[in-house]
Amino acid sequence: MKIKLYTPDLKSEWDAFIRNSKNGTFLFYRDFIEYHGDRFNDYSLLFYEGKKLIGVMPGNIEDKIFYSHMGLTYGGLIMNTETKAADVLSAFGHLTVTFRHQGIKKIVYKAIPHIYHSLPAEEDLYALFRHKAKLSERNISSSILLAEKIKYSELRKRGIKKAEKNNLKIEKSDDYENFWPVLSSNLQTRYNKQPVHSPDEISYLKNKFPDNIHLFIVKSGNDIIAGAVIFETVTVAHIQYIAASAAGKESGATDLLVDHIINNAFPGKKYFDYGVSTEDNGLYLNESLIAQKEGFGARATTYDIYTIDL
Repeated sequence: MKIKLYTPDLKSEWDAFIRNSKNGTFLFYRDFIEYHGDRFNDYSLLFYEGKKLIGVMPGNIEDKIFYSHMGLTYGGLIMNTETKAADVLSAFGHLTVTFRHQGIKKIVYKAIPHIYHSLPAEEDLYALFRHKAKLSERNISSSILLAEKIKYSELRKRGIKKAEKNNLKIEKSDDYENFWPVLSSNLQTRYNKQPVHSPDEISYLKNKFPDNIHLFIVKSGNDIIAGAVIFETVTVAHIQYIAASAAGKESGATDLLVDHIINNAFPGKKYFDYGVSTEDNGLYLNESLIAQKEGFGARATTYDIYTIDL
């Protein structure tokens, strides 16, 4: 086993491995990881058995702690179809020994939720168990297995009917600039936060990944009253951002939009993922938020973070 620290000359090899992996998504391509590279001290790793690449792990170092990766929703070891359980145990064994020699104190590991796997890929969870990793954070996202949908609640059905009566129109758009004020205002009012991505950053990423990042907006006349940014992977249509103005909330725009994404926008997708409803490192469940998502028939998928104390 040999571990290499990522350098720019390895970009094509890295991206080719992601492209052919069983649990990688477009978030792991170098162009995505590096769009905010100035915020993180990148410490991404490539694992080789002899000359054969058997895994890659996006990561960054901060205060002698390795994270996989602070700039990504999920991370961990990306594997291909030839990566076996014994390979992963070997990779973790060499990694922990190497990090101890380097004076790194902890590994904080963001496991990739199973809904993003194109094939079974939980060898890393077994390796974490073998290295006495502790579950340090668990967040609940709400997902739908699209082949086995649960019926909507009456409240959600009424919201859709209200939107249809108000003649609201849904369209796919690239107008991020005019949707972003709606999103920013909504996040500021409800959570005292701003979007992780700026309009320039999301436009940059859209240009880099046109097949994976999509914006759907709801219009009343010429006004954008709601919208959602979707991150599309091989198996999942994931709502990265969703927001509505006061007029949009009053007229049922969000219900109409979510229904469109679930039933029309991504035919053939295995899962719809509505995003997390937990805060405070998973210790607080926003019950009203998750109830709205469960009204569409979504049920829990966990986003787990593990810590190995070195």
